Amino acid sequence: MTPGRALGLALAALLAAGPFLPLGGMKEYGLHVMVQIFIWSFIGGAWSLMGRFRLVSLGHGAFLGLGAYATTLLWNSWGLTPWLGGVLAVLLTAVVAVIVAYPCSRFQVVGHYFALVTLAVGEVVRLLIIAERNWTGGSLGVSLRPAGRDSLVAMQFADKRVFYYAAFVLWLLGLWVWARVDRSMARSAMEAIGEDETAAASVGIHITRFKIGITVLSASLTAVGGVAYAQYISYVNPDTLAGIGVSLRIVFAVVLGGMYSLLGATVGTALTIALGEYLRIVFGLRFIGMAETIYGLLLIVFIIFLPSGIYGSLRDLVQRLRSAPARAEA
Repeated sequence: MTPGRALGLALAALLAAGPFLPLGGMKEYGLHVMVQIFIWSFIGGAWSLMGRFRLVSLGHGAFLGLGAYATTLLWNSWGLTPWLGGVLAVLLTAVVAVIVAYPCSRFQVVGHYFALVTLAVGEVVRLLIIAERNWTGGSLGVSLRPAGRDSLVAMQFADKRVFYYAAFVLWLLGLWVWARVDRSMARSAMEAIGEDETAAASVGIHITRFKIGITVLSASLTAVGGVAYAQYISYVNPDTLAGIGVSLRIVFAVVLGGMYSLLGATVGTALTIALGEYLRIVFGLRFIGMAETIYGLLLIVFIIFLPSGIYGSLRDLVQRLRSAPARAEA
């Protein structure tokens, strides 16, 4: 067993034992923070499936909002269990992803133009949610109808440990999907497409099929994250689950940690959530927008000096140190 794999297993075992660690009066708060880290890390990993192949999306808030709102409204209006509502929400999100990805691929909308298209999609979804206030509650949002008791059918539980382990499994699932894509032939094809679509097509790579496939996969996983977050928070709001704000939050966390590494999204998400909680505790409401300002400054610094992110840069440094003796002997 390699040292990296052994360290990963030790970390997973430590996280699995998290709810039983002696945290005193901070236990409930610690579980709450960890659940958010798991869910948002899963969402960030879903975004990086596209971002690492130069498909920079600024509209993933649309997919997140579709997953959260569709499941919530189906439960509130018709009593449809989130297990089925989540499947329908993911299917709806996949259809929207195809509608966005197909014309962009066919007409070679890439780079900044692709980012602007996704940005527009995210804002359209947010405005639609606000406009349909009779269903969605408009800008005020809507609360999840309580089941009245712990219910597996309604995915509602009073004990945070249930959500902790559910979010933990979801996070592990996201890492598994990311690793599978990283080791598949799709990675080589998407990297070739990202470098030069014309050259990729000339060697037989089906550009439209691969770009639609990775977009649908990323959007569907993001919708699953939206379903999980809505069930945990029991409240959905267009400003926190749709639009440019939440999309940039996802992008920043992934860029901070490193979009080209397995745990980059997790490291970036943990740092941003920890920073947000720290600023909220220290400053309260005295400096509204302080977290966003610091996020922006850090984003500029990391894009210039650490384009691989914190985790990615540390990983590259360790690899160089390991290979240094071999190069010296050669």
